[in-house]
Amino acid sequence: MKKLLLFLFVFSFLVINPEKNIAAENLQTLIDSLEEGAVLKLEDRTYEGNLVLTKPITIIGTRNTLIRGDGTGNVISIKAPGVTLKQLTVTNGGMDRNSAEEYAAIKIHTNGNLVEHIKIRDSFHGIYLSQAHENIIRYVVIKGMGKGEIAAQGNGIHVYYANDNTLSHNTIEDTRDGMFFDYSNNNQSYENNISHTRYGLHYMYSDKNIFKKNTFTMNTGGAAIMNSNHLRLEDNQFIVNYGNKSFGLLLLQANDNQIINNTFYMNQRGLYIDQATRNHIEGNKITQNQIGIELWASSNQQIFTQNHITENTIPAVTIGGTSESNFWSKDNKGNDWGSSFPLTDLNQDNLGDFPITYQSSLYQLIEEQELSYLFLKSPALTIFEKMNALLKDEKVMFNDPHPLAAEKGNSGGMLLITFTLLIGLILLKGRHRLCIIFGRNGKKT
Repeated sequence: MKKLLLFLFVFSFLVINPEKNIAAENLQTLIDSLEEGAVLKLEDRTYEGNLVLTKPITIIGTRNTLIRGDGTGNVISIKAPGVTLKQLTVTNGGMDRNSAEEYAAIKIHTNGNLVEHIKIRDSFHGIYLSQAHENIIRYVVIKGMGKGEIAAQGNGIHVYYANDNTLSHNTIEDTRDGMFFDYSNNNQSYENNISHTRYGLHYMYSDKNIFKKNTFTMNTGGAAIMNSNHLRLEDNQFIVNYGNKSFGLLLLQANDNQIINNTFYMNQRGLYIDQATRNHIEGNKITQNQIGIELWASSNQQIFTQNHITENTIPAVTIGGTSESNFWSKDNKGNDWGSSFPLTDLNQDNLGDFPITYQSSLYQLIEEQELSYLFLKSPALTIFEKMNALLKDEKVMFNDPHPLAAEKGNSGGMLLITFTLLIGLILLKGRHRLCIIFGRNGKKT
């Protein structure tokens, strides 16, 4: 009798609430039954993937709506234009590195889609744009596995042969690379925060993209720009990107790029430029890095103007030979080198009365000994420099014909940035982690 009553209860629930039951048990069936342009509102529950969207619809979740894949493929595949996804948590995508397809929590194959307010975890790639154009990805939080699993997972946002997309206000951490661009042009990235990855931004064979107001912190490399031209990087922050031969920004075979008003603070190397031509580097704050600018002789016709290159262990170094085809001023405006090179400015025109020429022998150690980066603050290197100065075994690293007089109040703004960073690190990672990081930068703990 009890079994009969239970059967009647379940049967009546199916008859009275067929749509809710389908949504809970088979979301794909419900999606396939919708008309184009329909809006589907999901409940505070877990729905099973893997979903394939083949028509323009809108799916809106709530705070606790979870789409969980089966671990064998993409959790959500968008194969129609005009799809909107909002307010979802997406998890458990395929992690097989040997499959014919690289899986993602959300994989987009079409144009003109909107993905916003999404949380992603436990997937190989977070969001993968595959030959998909004019999409908007914003307010997405992607959490990777981090630590020893960096090499075993994919990227936060992977952009492959995809143009004219907008990526904004996303937070990515603990993935392999934060954002990876491959043969993708005319994309725009604004106000993204990327941390604890290999490269915050990894960039290959992609042109005419814009990156503004992004923050790259605590990565092995902040941004690696390779084989790419005509980019604009403006008002970004590259802060505490530190490790063996790490950097804030790498330009490798990258030409005609605009590097404007960025902050490079407490990186092993602020800028690392190799085999690059005609890059315009203006108005940046390059401070308290081990090396402010590492410029390889294979790079030509860089223009450095109105940058604040201060308080670095080594302000700038030329590696791999001598190059005289780079320019350290433009329109009679050089760079502010801070207290490293005291200036006189008798006529008060904010320009030094004499050029600055910096000579050093440390390039020899950097070229020959990879581990020398770890000891740049050692007193022994100061002695090494002085000995080579006596032996006249030094080379010109740069010549700034029109150095700028230090700006009044410039240090106050940097102190504010430093204080804010320290407080943030304490809150996020704890005092023990903070001491380890500053110890590696040669600071007292």
